[in-house]
Amino acid sequence: MLTKSPLEAWIAGKTGCPQLVREQLEQYQLKQLRNTVRLAKAKSPFYRSRLAGFAAEEIQDFAGFARLPFTYPRDISENSLRFVCTGQADITRIVTLQTSGTTGRPKRLYFTKMDQELTIDFFHHGMRSLTGPDDRILILLPWQTPGSVGDLLKTALRRMKVHPLPYGPVSDPQAAVSFAQKSGATAIVGIPVQVLAMARHPQGHLLRNKIKNVLLSTDYVPQAICRALEAAWGCAVFQHYGMTEMGLGGGVQCGALRGYHLREADLFFEIVDPVSGETLPEGETGEVVFTTLTREGMPLIRYRTGDLSSFMPGRCPCGTVLRSMAVVRNRIDSFIQLGAGEITLSALDEKLFAFDFILDYKAYVKNDGQQERLQLVLKTVDGKKADFDAVMQSVLALPSLQDLGLHRFKLEVSEQPDLTAFTDGRAKRTITLIRQTHA
Repeated sequence: MLTKSPLEAWIAGKTGCPQLVREQLEQYQLKQLRNTVRLAKAKSPFYRSRLAGFAAEEIQDFAGFARLPFTYPRDISENSLRFVCTGQADITRIVTLQTSGTTGRPKRLYFTKMDQELTIDFFHHGMRSLTGPDDRILILLPWQTPGSVGDLLKTALRRMKVHPLPYGPVSDPQAAVSFAQKSGATAIVGIPVQVLAMARHPQGHLLRNKIKNVLLSTDYVPQAICRALEAAWGCAVFQHYGMTEMGLGGGVQCGALRGYHLREADLFFEIVDPVSGETLPEGETGEVVFTTLTREGMPLIRYRTGDLSSFMPGRCPCGTVLRSMAVVRNRIDSFIQLGAGEITLSALDEKLFAFDFILDYKAYVKNDGQQERLQLVLKTVDGKKADFDAVMQSVLALPSLQDLGLHRFKLEVSEQPDLTAFTDGRAKRTITLIRQTHA
């Protein structure tokens, strides 16, 4: 029998509802939305200007809140300090995120000690879906810097009487497998392709039936990777959704392994039409937008994430009253045009990671104005025969590539031995679009 998401009892306590009822939770969210708007208008120079024509008292329902303007990633890149609502002495953690685009300006996010405590609290209760006392959790995330994601998770696990095993991102899969085996790890939290590299390493079988649960985070999680881990280790694979702008934690799957249950006492989520910005009903896919409800250092209001998802209709099989948001597979900018069609990272993921000799890949779409070329550079398992003809046939079978008549399709194998050269957890994987021009 499925156990109800542990986030429900936690959120009930935070909202003052002994028995969590959806209507009461929504009234709490409306109250916190008004408080956030008041705080931002009073303390943040950016929001004082952006929200000049809006009053917190006018927000009586979610439709009223949806009239407020959006906040965009470029706003943070251009005005990060103007978002801060506390004195600089109150800021205990600053995270710098490199961005793409024309300016290349980084985004800087500011957090107080209390803001980070909110994240620890979420990790503490969210991890109860997959672990309990006496478990030994291998943390394959950055942890040595105070306030980093691995450091906060380590603190949360200790509160649960769970033994954390901080290790860091995986650059040597064999060494990580050996550490997991010698330390008696019973669960793993890590980056999808790096955990896959451990499972597909020749020594990876040593962890079969020893790793009970895996939580994948920091990047989009292909179902093909989940299936590969389940087959290799006989474990359950959970997915976490979050981003630095959310305070690292946004939602996590329960034992039903359906959508994410959201951190609804600290964050308010919307799904909006990417073009019109209109709020979409349950079941319709759109852009994920969130507002912080309890953050004091750098509140964000209607922040557009660029991620695509939907609210799932009906209750989760676990029985919680919390909303379920469908697992994020794509970003708005992940749809790359190829001729009259398009290709996405998620479509390539499901094709490529289904091959047991592939650990990671990079994808490039090159356009010189006369021809288009899809180039895949693969990272393969050392010593394992790779069938690149099969890979090519599988990718070419994608419906979006059927009638393109590409002049050239090139597939290359990378000789780069360092897995972190492909992904080190600091940025999500993308398809790189290269437009070439000739004089």
